[in-house]
Amino acid sequence: MEHARTPAVQDAVSDILIVDDHPLYSDALESALEIVFAAPTIRKAQNLTDALTEAKNGFAPDLVMFDLKLPDVSGISGFESLRAHLPDAKILVVSSLASFDLVQSLLERGACGFLPKDTSASGLRTALADIMQGRTYVPKDYQTPDYCAGSGEVFDHPKLAELTPQQKRIMRLICRGKPNKQIAYELSLAEATVKAHITALLRRLGVHNRTQAVVMVEGVIASQRGDEPEARAFLMQ
Repeated sequence: MEHARTPAVQDAVSDILIVDDHPLYSDALESALEIVFAAPTIRKAQNLTDALTEAKNGFAPDLVMFDLKLPDVSGISGFESLRAHLPDAKILVVSSLASFDLVQSLLERGACGFLPKDTSASGLRTALADIMQGRTYVPKDYQTPDYCAGSGEVFDHPKLAELTPQQKRIMRLICRGKPNKQIAYELSLAEATVKAHITALLRRLGVHNRTQAVVMVEGVIASQRGDEPEARAFLMQ
C-alpha cells in the first residue's frame, strides 16, 4: 500500500483493531491509518481468536479493519462472530476475496464497507471519510452485479440449461435483486406462481436458497472469465 501524507479525517476515531494474518500488510495498514487519523491507539490480531480475546479483555475499538481470510475462519462466520462481540464498532472488511454477492452479504450482516486489499492510501482515506460520516463504502465495481444482464449465453451453460424458459427469466430477475412481488409484476404472473417456479428451479440447481442460486450463476460467469472462485466458496460455507 502506497503512502501519501494527507490531513487526518476530521471526525476521527481513537481506537482501531486490525485483524489480518499477514504482518507486512498489517504493518503497512497501520502506518496508513496513523496518517489518516491523529494519534490513534492501534492493536493488531493475526486471527479471529486473538481478535475476540481483545474484545473479551475490554478493548472496544471504534473501527475494525477485518480480513476475511484468516487461518481460523471458514466462510463469513468469522465476520459474524466479530460483529456479535463488537456490536458498536464500525467494521470495514479489507480483503483480496471479492464478489458482488460476498460484499452484499457482508453489508447485510452489518459491515460498514468493503475495501479490496490493493486499494491505494488515497482510496483508503476516501473510504474512511465516507464511513466516518455515517455512509457505507463500496467500490463502484461491487455496487451492482455484472451478471444475468445478457441475452442468455449464461443459461446455455450445462449447469443452467436444464431450467425452463420461464425459470431462466425468473432467475435473471433474481440475480438483479428483484423480490417475488416485483418478479410477478414484470412477468405478469401470480406471486404464488413465482414462488412455485423458484422452489422448482432451486431444486433443479441443487441449492437451498436464492443467494446460493445467484452464487452459482456468478460462478458460471466467473468460470467463463477465469475468475478466482474462492470468494464464491465463502458464501457456500
